[in-house]
Amino acid sequence: MIRERGWAVRVEELVKSYGAVRALAGVSLEVPRGVVQAVLGPNGAGKTTLFAILSTLLVPDRGSAEVLGLDPVRQAAAVRRRIAVTFQETVLDPELTGRETLVDHGRLYGLRGRELARRVDEAVEAVQLQDALNRRTGTYSGGMKRRLELARGLLTQPELLILDEPTQGLDPQNRTYFWEQVRALPGQGTTVLLSTHAMEEAEALAHQVAIIDQGRVLTQGTPGELITNLGSEQVIVAGSGEPASLEARLRVLPFVRGTHPNGRGLRVEVDSGARRLAQLAQLAADAGFAVEEMAVRRPTLEEVFLKLTGRSLRD
Repeated sequence: MIRERGWAVRVEELVKSYGAVRALAGVSLEVPRGVVQAVLGPNGAGKTTLFAILSTLLVPDRGSAEVLGLDPVRQAAAVRRRIAVTFQETVLDPELTGRETLVDHGRLYGLRGRELARRVDEAVEAVQLQDALNRRTGTYSGGMKRRLELARGLLTQPELLILDEPTQGLDPQNRTYFWEQVRALPGQGTTVLLSTHAMEEAEALAHQVAIIDQGRVLTQGTPGELITNLGSEQVIVAGSGEPASLEARLRVLPFVRGTHPNGRGLRVEVDSGARRLAQLAQLAADAGFAVEEMAVRRPTLEEVFLKLTGRSLRD
């Protein structure tokens, strides 16, 4: 096992099965300290199992994991003292007030007296729940519950915060506010490990992204690197005429990576959008397609995700 101060998480060839179902099939991942690391994957890809192992809730079958330089199996208690986790489902006692929820959590971590009161005030202010702090959590809206979960995670000032689908079900205002809080955490000394199905969330927050499917990491890098590695840009060609004739001409060209019907025209994947505009315009004219608009569009992280994991539905 490599002990390196620069890593918040280091996983090597992690394997975990549930009976005949293999959830992790050799996952390897490195997360530097001081970043927001997003983990993307379809349902059943292994994200939740990976997070459960890192947070000491599951023991892997094979492979190794380090969390802040500690083994989450052999040094589970030490890991728990230095991390915080928020789960997909809110885990709150509806009979407790927001304040009681945070105070009880702080006491579990050994906080007492003025220090505990100060931490509660700071965490509540960070998520803007001051007005609801003395209400029972059973009266909270979904967004308020999510914010209280984040406050509970921040209360202990963790070195690693694991967020599993943290904004699921939030309205745009609550989601944007949540993003602002998460974006600030690396500057405060907290590394964030984030699972999300929202590609715009990963693009907005993550310094690094790993895409996982069928229990393996398919690729990892910055959002910009993953988009660049897709190897194509897109040209939107709109106008009047028969797009099928133009599409047939384009498909045989070496610089065309793909064509897709798109409203009044085509979306064309090419090696370089700016370089190919003139050629595409001429090809359209030759095919009898009257171009009214052309635009170059950079691919998105969602398109990288679909390229790697496929478009089929799965359970």
